[in-house]
Amino acid sequence: MQLSPLQSRLAASLLASCLLLVLYFTLFSPHFAVALDLGEPSPVVYDDIDFSPNLAARSGLDPSYEPEFVAFDRSILGRAPAGVTALTNNEATSMNVLPGTTQVFVFTASSPPPQEVSGAPVEPRDGHNSSGARRSPTGGLDGRDVFSEGEESQPLTKRQTSRTVFISANTCEQPQVVDPSKTKADPPQLTLYVSTTTSNQSPGPLADDADQIQVKFKEGAVMYNLTVSGEVYLGLHAPNMSSEFDGGYNFRVAASTDVYFFTFNETADADLIWVDSDSQGALLITHNLTESRDPELEQKIMSTQPYVMFAQNKDDRSVNGLKYSYCGLQNRAQIAATKGGQLTSMVTTGMTKRGPGNLPKQQFFFTGLNASANYMGILAVEGNSSVSGNGQAGGGGHVFRATSFSTKSDHGNCRIVLNLEFCDQVAYSVPSNPNFGNSTQLAKFYDDYAADMYQNFNRSLQQVPCEAPSTQRYSLARNCTDCAVAYKDWLCSVTIPRCEDFDNPADYLQPRAMAQTFPNGDPLDDAIRKQVPLADTWAFNSSRNARIDEILKPGPYKEVLPCDDLCYNIVQSCPAKLQFSCPLPGGVGFAHSYGRRTPSGDGAGITCNYPGSAHVFSAAPRAGVSFLLAAGLAVALGPLLLL
Repeated sequence: MQLSPLQSRLAASLLASCLLLVLYFTLFSPHFAVALDLGEPSPVVYDDIDFSPNLAARSGLDPSYEPEFVAFDRSILGRAPAGVTALTNNEATSMNVLPGTTQVFVFTASSPPPQEVSGAPVEPRDGHNSSGARRSPTGGLDGRDVFSEGEESQPLTKRQTSRTVFISANTCEQPQVVDPSKTKADPPQLTLYVSTTTSNQSPGPLADDADQIQVKFKEGAVMYNLTVSGEVYLGLHAPNMSSEFDGGYNFRVAASTDVYFFTFNETADADLIWVDSDSQGALLITHNLTESRDPELEQKIMSTQPYVMFAQNKDDRSVNGLKYSYCGLQNRAQIAATKGGQLTSMVTTGMTKRGPGNLPKQQFFFTGLNASANYMGILAVEGNSSVSGNGQAGGGGHVFRATSFSTKSDHGNCRIVLNLEFCDQVAYSVPSNPNFGNSTQLAKFYDDYAADMYQNFNRSLQQVPCEAPSTQRYSLARNCTDCAVAYKDWLCSVTIPRCEDFDNPADYLQPRAMAQTFPNGDPLDDAIRKQVPLADTWAFNSSRNARIDEILKPGPYKEVLPCDDLCYNIVQSCPAKLQFSCPLPGGVGFAHSYGRRTPSGDGAGITCNYPGSAHVFSAAPRAGVSFLLAAGLAVALGPLLLL
């Protein structure tokens, strides 16, 4: 049978195809996928998102959904080692740890998309898909930029991004001493171990030191930062304990890519000033919270109370080892400004502008303290002063260094007054008597007397042509306002004496009322009287203010004399026609009437009294302290008190 031309061509094509198939199976060994019936698939739910079956079909260029978790990337999901707790950014984790054991944690910084590099670094752009390739303006998804006509197309590579990780922790509870009479030791501190290598995913005392960093807690707190591009493994280890202690540790640990969650400051002076104390209370104040004179800012600050404070008798060791831990102080401090977010009855706190600069400050007045005792006051901030708690950068709180202060003896003849209406710069201990009344009544007694005396001066000042033209004024450097301020500062200082215990040995203190008995009826010991030169003179047997001896009858005390520059400032600021004058150092009356400020930085503490003075300026020069009387001062000041 003869084939037609078309049939001949078809036969030749089939023969050639068969030969090609034989050749292919001879040279290659292809593998074909085998379909296996696994039954009905189990439903999958991602992040509680409802995937409706009626969703419209998506383009092949639309990115598919992937679950996102704040603290983890794809490198850590589902493969944290057994026994390792994952930390979330700015989230504190609380946990117990027994002596001799270690708790292990892992943290992965949630980084921004990797930077793309082509020769020089390029800022990340919109349009990244889940694989890291970028969708081009024309829809290309090939890992390359597609530019418009005339632009150069360059391949892009991904660069790993390193992040700084801030690790911090606080010890909230620690083992307690079984018998304080048998040991003076404090519980040992926890230790933080840090590893960044996968070969050491359980850092601790048993791991190789070459693969980890060891940081010991200090007073219940630790801070450490490092720059990493992957996971960070943490181990918090509790040391073995002797039989002198009982119990375990509780701590809070946090990691952050922003700032430390818990912070403390052991290098700078405390931002806290000890103003004064009496036998049962103490007044402390912060430095200026702003140096701005903006009225709106001042008003905003005065409406807030940014600090909290803790106080502890130094003989009580319950906070030893926890002085830099915010939660440790909350749990163990004897006295706290707040407990469970509520103000406590032993602490009165508020805002004031009293003191240097007349700028906003926060003050703390503690009551219920022990007489003749040494205390420490610890200032702290809950959170970062604006927000606190988990999820907030720096939300774990900040603790400052402690400020030491002490209380007076139990004679009860020195008592703190504050918040006076006229003498608004007065806030310290004044001569008192427990039988007179409470501190509010005592403050009114002094304040009313000073205000009455000021009226005499004010009537004289009104006779001065204060608003006259400059050619007719008494001074081109000072005016009547300067004079009034200078006189008020001096008057409040001398009419409201600053009181110290009679047994205080400081040589700048002036003994007063030695002939009287103490409020409990006990007289001053004769042996002590004989040790005081000129003990029988008026300056030693009376108070500067006659009303103190007549009404209060405080008994023997010592006075912190007013600073002499308060008197000199009146002479410099007021008209000569008022005839003010001051005694000179070494002259008659000076030694028993005025004190002198100590040079800055000599550590002598209070040596004379002036508005806003304090016992301890933690981060400022220490200066004098004390305020003296005006009535009966004619011998010392001459014509200064003729009003």
